[in-house]
Amino acid sequence: MEANDISDVSSKGGVGIIESWLRKHRLLYIRATRHPFILSIRHGSVNFSSFKRWLGQDYIFVRAFVPFVASTLVKACKESDNDSDTEVILGGVASLNDEIAWFKKEASKFAVSLTSVIPQKANLDYCRFLESLTSPEVEYTVGITAFWAIEAVYQESFAHCLEDGSKTPEELKETCQRWGNDEFGQYCKALASIAERCLEKAPTEVVAKAEVVFLRVLEHEVEFWNMSH
Repeated sequence: MEANDISDVSSKGGVGIIESWLRKHRLLYIRATRHPFILSIRHGSVNFSSFKRWLGQDYIFVRAFVPFVASTLVKACKESDNDSDTEVILGGVASLNDEIAWFKKEASKFAVSLTSVIPQKANLDYCRFLESLTSPEVEYTVGITAFWAIEAVYQESFAHCLEDGSKTPEELKETCQRWGNDEFGQYCKALASIAERCLEKAPTEVVAKAEVVFLRVLEHEVEFWNMSH
């Protein structure tokens, strides 16, 4: 991700915390956003059985994502010093109902029986990780950082499949547009700005916890792609 795509400059004039993490953990971020599964979609060589596996597993994940986002919204209401945080997160909550409906529609199109999908280990591990972040003991700063990271990986990944030179199959362009479109990109920038502001104000130990969670998200994303690929 280019520096200009997120909060690369902090409000204090230096390099932002998020940008410093992206530079520090660049290789892992690339593994999460340029995974062979994503590249196979971009290059037009994706195995559709892999795509269908991803579709079913991600449907399960999104359902587990809902309570995590809801918990982040509650923490924003209680802990945030900026009312606009609630508006941005609430927009994310509202979009999840549409996202679940979209998964059901796509599953029907690709003949994937969502009721028959058995969550695989990488998915279960990721869902358990999300559940752990809903705990009241997890600070809002940590939660919003995870929220941004999860959304940013998908935005960065699927946007790559829409760039010039891509050979994304026609059947998968709607999927890529869902997370790779400019509007979703702006939403991710808004989440990044919230996370950056919170990180700048947070105690050192909370920033350290948030960085660990950021890395955990990237690791889970890589494993999720691996499972699909």
